[in-house]
Amino acid sequence: MSNRVAVFRKVTFNAAHRLYRKDWSDDKNKEVFGLCANPHYHGHNYRLDVRVVGEIDPETGYVIDLKQLNDLITEEITERFDHRNLNLDCPEFKTLNPTGENIVVVIYHLIRKRLAERFDLQVRLWETEKNYFEYPA
Repeated sequence: MSNRVAVFRKVTFNAAHRLYRKDWSDDKNKEVFGLCANPHYHGHNYRLDVRVVGEIDPETGYVIDLKQLNDLITEEITERFDHRNLNLDCPEFKTLNPTGENIVVVIYHLIRKRLAERFDLQVRLWETEKNYFEYPA
């Protein structure tokens, strides 16, 4: 029987964004994105759940050292996005509309590039208490 276990780390960050397309008129942006197209931006208190699955290391008893996972998330996600305007401050969203769907995919790839291949990874981004995005689905 396998000793694969899922471990989770939860972090929070705050960020502002605006959903819009530069190639659309203000009216079209408002029609499609509603209040989220506000030219003065709006913000969210995001919650990020990071799920890592792997075999338990027989020497340490860990799947992954949670301090190391937290440090990775802090360096790649929190320091990059916390208290930022995603549209203006983050190169990842200079040409990518910062929808919840796009943000969760970007976060996944930022963490994945630093995580050993032996681990499975899934991230869930909570935009509000009622709305969240998960990748991979």
